[in-house]
Amino acid sequence: MELAWSPSTPPGRRAGKEVTDIVLTTRGAATRQRIITGAAALIRDHGVAGVSLDDIRAATSTSKSQLFHYFPQGKSDLLLAVAEYEAEQVLADQQPMLGDLTSWQKWQDWRERVIEKYDSQRAGCPLSALTAQLDVARPATQGIITRLYDRWHAHLSEGVQALKDSGEADADLDADAAATAVLTAVTGGATLLQATDSLTYLETSLDQALNALRRDETPVARVRS
Repeated sequence: MELAWSPSTPPGRRAGKEVTDIVLTTRGAATRQRIITGAAALIRDHGVAGVSLDDIRAATSTSKSQLFHYFPQGKSDLLLAVAEYEAEQVLADQQPMLGDLTSWQKWQDWRERVIEKYDSQRAGCPLSALTAQLDVARPATQGIITRLYDRWHAHLSEGVQALKDSGEADADLDADAAATAVLTAVTGGATLLQATDSLTYLETSLDQALNALRRDETPVARVRS
């Protein structure tokens, strides 16, 4: 059994009977994460419709009882966990640059990281899996996507404000509006990358959005033709 009693569990109640009253041990958490990571990889490659619970069990060496132990509602619970995982990966792939956009050079470093990641991942990027493969009409999934964009936007807005504070961006620049333009450039360019397999849309849209931040309008140096 990979469960531990939480302090709130009343004496005599079995932990598995009340989801809110249990906590996972380190081993249990690792098992659950292994299932999520394996499911995410399969969904990126084959899409939700092309992946069954049996496929996930085989890929993650998980028994049926284990899978339903961690995901009592089966595939719907697991897909929600995959959505949360992919949302975290979208931001993790941009770190540590995204969390430290405090100079123009660091913005350029972040830009290169974004282009590099999306170029290498193509249709297998976590953003595509989250917004195209998973059920975005489901309120819980919508909430995950909204929180992702809010967190992403906050990092970008803080970065724009840092440029303003250092004098590298115009003092009158609206940090939130500029962050929105940059975020839209990345997500829009990534969407077109999935549809056309061309990186040009992402490079061009992101460069245009970043060039608009510069006080002296020095263009972003392109790292690819």
